[in-house]
Amino acid sequence: MKPKFVNDHIYHIYNRGVEKRTIFLKENDYFRFVHDLYEFNDEAPALNIYYKSSINNQSYEVEPRKIWKERKEKAPRTLLVDILAFCLMKNHFHLLLRQRADNGIVRFMQKLGTGYTMYFNTTYERVGHLFQGRFKAVLIDKDEHLLHLPFYIHANPLDIVISGWEEKKFKIEKAEKFLESYRWSSYPDYIGKKNFPSVTQREFLMKYFKGNFKAEMRNWLENINLENIKDLVLE
Repeated sequence: MKPKFVNDHIYHIYNRGVEKRTIFLKENDYFRFVHDLYEFNDEAPALNIYYKSSINNQSYEVEPRKIWKERKEKAPRTLLVDILAFCLMKNHFHLLLRQRADNGIVRFMQKLGTGYTMYFNTTYERVGHLFQGRFKAVLIDKDEHLLHLPFYIHANPLDIVISGWEEKKFKIEKAEKFLESYRWSSYPDYIGKKNFPSVTQREFLMKYFKGNFKAEMRNWLENINLENIKDLVLE
């Protein structure tokens, strides 16, 4: 059962592919989802911008390492949510959202889920649901949760290169280097490496952690204790 979404409250939002299937098959899929995070976070309807590609005849344009710039004729965005953090993995995603508008999270996630599923099904000539039911959501209502969850979300890509990282079976330097170079996450932007800066609203967490995000990540990696957030993460 989902929590009641309240403005200015923070929620961990996550979902995976149906039957744990891969939802990002190629680099362009990741770009598309990141683009959608930006484009659908708006009270106004999203714009359909198509281009020819070798994969299919019609697909949403997503340019490498940047998001579409707002055109002069387009009104400024009115955000549905603050995207505090995100991380995309091969078969699932994590978002840390703060609701700004009434019913903002539900509206944003409906647009995101529908839009990406339509893109994916068209691109790979499939039909049916892409995600495992409706998105999961957990209210973040304790400082203890907020002290751990942003780092857990950003540490998820370690699954790719370090087996057993949750049990601290890794070298800190190796983990840091990999996370800093992982493109499908908001972590690089939090440590000053411009990646997709227009997607996230980072002021709140930067202030919360006094601007020392990289140092706080190292401290978290050195003292991992997932017991603190076991009820807030993907099973």
